[in-house]
Amino acid sequence: MTAETMTASQDAPIHPGWVRICHWINALAILVMIGSGWQIFNASPLFDFTFPRSIALGQWLGGAIQWHFAAMWVLVINGAVYVTLGIVTGRFRRKLLPIYPRDVVADAKAALTFKLAHDDLAHYNAVQKLLYAGVIIVAVIVVLSGLAIWKPVQFQELTALFGGYDFARYVHFAAMAAIVSFLVVHVALALIVPKSIRAMIAGR
Repeated sequence: MTAETMTASQDAPIHPGWVRICHWINALAILVMIGSGWQIFNASPLFDFTFPRSIALGQWLGGAIQWHFAAMWVLVINGAVYVTLGIVTGRFRRKLLPIYPRDVVADAKAALTFKLAHDDLAHYNAVQKLLYAGVIIVAVIVVLSGLAIWKPVQFQELTALFGGYDFARYVHFAAMAAIVSFLVVHVALALIVPKSIRAMIAGR
């Protein structure tokens, strides 16, 4: 590799502009959907608890639904753009594949013992690949199960696919919990490796 090639490689953005824009739009939309979703949950709890009003969004059921649907359309449109560009540009293939179980186990052990390197942000380790690929799949599930709950008659085939309206609510809640868990881990890792935040803002 020549010096010019190495310089060009170093100057190349870690995250192209469309990734950064989609990332922050998705982050905002997901936070709004989670907060408003908790308020909607409180109106008809699935379990023997409710979420504190201080972290719920919408103040009342009608307001929460308005916030939830508004964020839903932002998430769906922006998510569709992100997934389409990720496939068309080959970014998903390069960044997320392949995922080998033995690599996931090895990198998980390294992370738990604080021995996992974070020098090259341009390459994802096996745990990151699994988490990022997994959260994309979970996001699709949360949108589809949400549609099944929103329009159980119009989307009766979809609702039936989730085991009916009541079970679709449990699937939706479980998908939401998975996304929240991902966000906790994602934010924690970003705080541990702050240069990853700069890369998602500036690209380099």
